[in-house]
Amino acid sequence: MPSVSVLLVLVIVIALVFDYINGFHDTANAIATVVSTRVLAPFAAILMSAGLNFVGAIVATRVAKTIASGILVHDHVPQTLVLAAVLGAIVWNLVTWKFGIPSSSSHALIGGLCGAGIVGGGIHAINWTGLWTKVILPLILSPVAGFVLGFILMGLIALFFAKKHAGRISANFRSLQVLSSAAMAFSHGQNDAQKSMGIITLALVSEGIVPTPDVPMWVMLACATAMALGTSAGGWRIIKTMGNRIIRLDPVNGFAAETSGAVVILTASHFGMPVSTTHCIAGSIFGVGSSKRLSAVRWQVAGHMVVAWVLTIPAAAMVSGICYAALQLLPK
Repeated sequence: MPSVSVLLVLVIVIALVFDYINGFHDTANAIATVVSTRVLAPFAAILMSAGLNFVGAIVATRVAKTIASGILVHDHVPQTLVLAAVLGAIVWNLVTWKFGIPSSSSHALIGGLCGAGIVGGGIHAINWTGLWTKVILPLILSPVAGFVLGFILMGLIALFFAKKHAGRISANFRSLQVLSSAAMAFSHGQNDAQKSMGIITLALVSEGIVPTPDVPMWVMLACATAMALGTSAGGWRIIKTMGNRIIRLDPVNGFAAETSGAVVILTASHFGMPVSTTHCIAGSIFGVGSSKRLSAVRWQVAGHMVVAWVLTIPAAAMVSGICYAALQLLPK
């Protein structure tokens, strides 16, 4: 078995740090609505989310394989490139977390891989076909799908319960929202934790530790644990944006948004597509709000979020490219 280099160990540690940051950065994806509707107390919601993030992270590896083998051409993947990609993603995640911007950790990591890859190996370092079909298209279409599903589901609920007593409806959906929030947390772990698994597996393949981009069990457990610990730390700034500033949510709205978001994310995970869980749940919330009336949604907040989403890939790519260039200046 090949010896383990110090650089590989550093890549693994930094990838787990990214996973941890991803956890507290994206806690809002799973629990913002259930907290804002006061169905669960914040502490209970975070504990539930952390546990289900862990479970979701260890049940599948299709997304991890996409990250490990579907974006970069393997002949152009030195450890310094992988390290620079993750560092760029971490920097952008911390910046957006600081200002409470619900940007995408997925976009940040994809941007980081592309930026470091292009600086390190030119445009031929990127698997453009895989990037387009497995990453870019799903990232664009998933929030649209969340919007459509949220709009339709909320419309069907309103139609079916039109003659029901409002108090009884609210009580029923308070219980149902616990289930929908749990599904959202599970789906988040299944998609987001696998991105760090893919990064570590990519590094292991490049080092010759493993022959194929199949995720080792210890990598799955390590990333699932890091994600769960990060989730337990919470992300209160982003929870406020996701749960209150887009639209005023009731339990029925939260149920519809979380259910729609979870369906989109689980579908994408099944096909190995690393989508943005932030985009999916935000798109679903917009759809739910729009089913009432367009003025129910705070579109100015939506505009700020879209700007952040558009900027994330190029911003993370730029930071990662700079990191890679800086790493080349270090003594070999």
